[in-house]
Amino acid sequence: MSVTEPPTAPLLEIGALRLDLPVDGTPETVVHRADVSVGQGEAIALVGESGSGKSLTARSVLRLLPPGARLHGTLRFAGESIPDMTRERLRAYRAGEVAMVFQDPRAHINPTRGVGDFLIEGLTTACGMPASAARTKVASLLREVGIPDAERRMRQRPWELSGGLLQRVMIAAALATEPRLLLADEPTTALDVTTQEEVMAILAEARQARGLAMLFITHDLELAAAVCDRVVVMYAGSTIEQVPAAALHENTAHPYTRALLASRPAVGDPKAELRAIGGRPLSGFEIPPGCAFAARCPRAAERCRTDRPEPRPAGRSTAACHFPHTTAPAHATAPKEADRRA
Repeated sequence: MSVTEPPTAPLLEIGALRLDLPVDGTPETVVHRADVSVGQGEAIALVGESGSGKSLTARSVLRLLPPGARLHGTLRFAGESIPDMTRERLRAYRAGEVAMVFQDPRAHINPTRGVGDFLIEGLTTACGMPASAARTKVASLLREVGIPDAERRMRQRPWELSGGLLQRVMIAAALATEPRLLLADEPTTALDVTTQEEVMAILAEARQARGLAMLFITHDLELAAAVCDRVVVMYAGSTIEQVPAAALHENTAHPYTRALLASRPAVGDPKAELRAIGGRPLSGFEIPPGCAFAARCPRAAERCRTDRPEPRPAGRSTAACHFPHTTAPAHATAPKEADRRA
């Protein structure tokens, strides 16, 4: 009789996470329910429209939040509660276990200092590494992320580098302390297509070489499916669907995910219709009592406007929807009513 090994606990566990931020002295909920787990060495994509709560969810993992922010629910790294970390533990956690590649590298590097100083300071301060050893490691990291002539680049200021080179510097900074989890917040934004491919290849190689887990934030569903193991979709401050990347096109259950996929231009077919999602996306602080997507959804029924759906299995997905595409809509008149409201 064989003994079944227990499932490995996720490296990062986000469960029913709610984030409240103070607005004019009053707490407003901007993330209502985020459910994401990332296993060791796993890559998870977090996708959705602007304002859906993707970046705030990622920043919650590092507790990089405004004063007065309040977290509720489950937020653990390697089984340890992140909200309960002391200042000393949080400092060590940020310095050595989790790293973040931000969307705009120019906003996160001091423009008056050399690139080498920026990278070396992190190793000497956070890791206690001697300056000479830190310089050697930094030069090696710059070559690893595709920056030739590393010694010359280390003497340059950030404004002397292109956007693609500067994003490589940010990746090198994130990898320098050998983290276990990488948070990548739209690292290819504002880069040309060729540079985007190079940056993603660098991240993929670093993950494979280090066994690195990654939470990858993006607007690009195709990119998410190409580089990640699972795709988590957010809308109006909540995760509404989780689906294996390989099943993204065939087995999505939530109407919003399917609408996002349908709204992408068809490459190679100039006559294909571009289908937009009716209505406008909602921010987390303005959602109605029921499903936030109800006013834009062709499958919505009265229940959707009064009862907020909970995540539940739907085919190969987990979807927060009363009438996912694995079931029939509530009644035939629902699409027309929803279209009028949108």
